Amino acid sequence: MRKTILVCLSFLMATGLMSVSAQTSISYGIKGEMNLSNFFLKDLDTQTSTMKVGPNLGGFMKIDLHPNFAIQPEVMFFYRNSKMETGPAEDTFKQWGMQIPVYALGQTEAGNGRFYGGVGPYVGFGFDARYKDADVSLYKKVNDKTPMNRWDFGLGALLGYEFNNGVQLNAGYQFGFVDQLDAMKDDASMRTQTVNIGIGYRF
Repeated sequence: MRKTILVCLSFLMATGLMSVSAQTSISYGIKGEMNLSNFFLKDLDTQTSTMKVGPNLGGFMKIDLHPNFAIQPEVMFFYRNSKMETGPAEDTFKQWGMQIPVYALGQTEAGNGRFYGGVGPYVGFGFDARYKDADVSLYKKVNDKTPMNRWDFGLGALLGYEFNNGVQLNAGYQFGFVDQLDAMKDDASMRTQTVNIGIGYRF
């Protein structure tokens, strides 16, 4: 799985480099977002996952290849949490990590700025994950396996509006293809989904 993720990451980087070689202009920016995240659970019939709020913070590089098309790689650091319930018991799942998405964006002038939107793949890596009550790292090996997988790979969508002064309003959605369970991956699955809403500024 790690080799697959690394291959995907290499592909994303190569795509960005090829885009740069063909670029017409490059600009940079920063983003701050609120995220709502939880998990799609399979074969965990007694457990539910409910979205809770967390922050995202990072930056991006925008490569304008055409007045109506751009490539936008990003590096985003996140804190996510969701309420996990098993019958009458509940706990809060907490995760720190980073993501590197690469979006292919369509864009068009409108009013005092421009609308843009697009889709693209992302690679994610978790720095730490744990349940609030247990307070034990879920990336720590137990019997040669970790309870959870650090890596993620998925698809994201981005929609926004940029004013002529560079201020942006953004909304996005991401869905992970990689099962986040490691030790229990043969019995059940747990995949991430995240909704993002925030602001940005392009220099």
